[in-house]
Amino acid sequence: MDKDSQGLLDSSLMASGTASRSEDEESLAGQKRASSQALGTIPKRRSSSRFIKRKKFDDELVESSLAKSSTRAKGASGVEPGRCSGSEPSSSEKKKVSKAPSTPVPPSPAPAPGLTKRVKKSKQPLQVTKDLGRWKPADDLLLINAVLQTNDLTSVHLGVKFSCRFTLREVQERWYALLYDPVISKLACQAMRQLHPEAIAAIQSKALFSKAEEQLLSKVGSTSQPTLETFQDLLHRHPDAFYLARTAKALQAHWQLMKQYYLLEDQTVQPLPKGDQVLNFSDAEDLIDDSKLKEMRDEVLEHELTVADRRQKREIRQLEQELHKWQVLVDSITGMSSPDFDNQTLAVLRGRMVRYLMRSREITLGRATKDNQIDVDLSLEGPAWKISRKQGVIKLKNNGDFFIANEGRRPIYIDGRPVLCGSKWRLSNNSVVEIASLRFVFLINQDLIALIRAEAAKITPQ
Repeated sequence: MDKDSQGLLDSSLMASGTASRSEDEESLAGQKRASSQALGTIPKRRSSSRFIKRKKFDDELVESSLAKSSTRAKGASGVEPGRCSGSEPSSSEKKKVSKAPSTPVPPSPAPAPGLTKRVKKSKQPLQVTKDLGRWKPADDLLLINAVLQTNDLTSVHLGVKFSCRFTLREVQERWYALLYDPVISKLACQAMRQLHPEAIAAIQSKALFSKAEEQLLSKVGSTSQPTLETFQDLLHRHPDAFYLARTAKALQAHWQLMKQYYLLEDQTVQPLPKGDQVLNFSDAEDLIDDSKLKEMRDEVLEHELTVADRRQKREIRQLEQELHKWQVLVDSITGMSSPDFDNQTLAVLRGRMVRYLMRSREITLGRATKDNQIDVDLSLEGPAWKISRKQGVIKLKNNGDFFIANEGRRPIYIDGRPVLCGSKWRLSNNSVVEIASLRFVFLINQDLIALIRAEAAKITPQ
């Protein structure tokens, strides 16, 4: 055993803090293989010719304690105690140690090369995936076109509308990644090649205007009225200055925007007044002459308004003339007006909606159907499905008294008193007749009834 391997073994044993000083042949052979692996030589597979392999457990304990101490020495500055010799390792731990013995590492902050390589492989795809997930291919194409047009990342950040809100630092980092990071650049190019041609055309139409383009557009006079042919001619005369996706319509829209903000060559922006006497909005409004703001008379509009006014007045006059007709209809439906008896009306059965006139000495009440026709259809007043088709009969006697006879299955209430089927009751003036929740007021023509009574008694009225 040479001096280098012996020194490496002593240092690893001191770092692990173990007190084992076994000088068994298997332990020395294992340490030789570990030291040779650390020095760059190819380790040899351990093979023992002994028949009794009881010492194997001690060797594995020493090697496992060395592996554990080497991993702890990376993060901890102090010395940690080794594994207790009284505990026996598991079978899986034996297989790991016997197949791939760990290398005793001298106390140094540098991690193992295998571990560093594994960490890089695990972290790098995650970072690329996350970065590409936020930046869409359309955003990358927008960024590239805008930078090529303006050569200013600040202008790109202010003027380009990406799919989500990016800060100026994020825009700068993305541009530098597209330039100098081969992985991100390759993935971004592959994604941009898969874009639809219509999407690419839409993105190119949103490209920012360069200073050379705006300078050419500013030469078009603000007082002139340029057409699309003017801007198309400008595109033909300067094909190298304008972007390949520019159209005459896009140039006209940008020229109008420049004119609105006084960016043309023949436009001048008036400087703001200096001093304390600065006009505000109310002062400027007072200086405006209201007589100059009056609009010109529109004769066509005035004629149309006059005709409409005449038409409306004519309709109002017609409605006023037909007012009495509508009033009669309202009174007949609502029954709110006082009954006007004529010489032929004996009595009136007035409801909330309809008024029924009694002009004969006997009338029938009920619900009219196709097969049953009656004098007074109570279904016109309201819900009458509970009323019989022939509910009752109102008769006028010779002495001038009115009687109601119930011929239906449900009772008829006269002033709150029930009149059952087959019974009759005398009706007086202002009697309340209730049939299946429908209420009516019975009104008698007193003058006509007085004449009838006088004739019946053969007494002339005085």
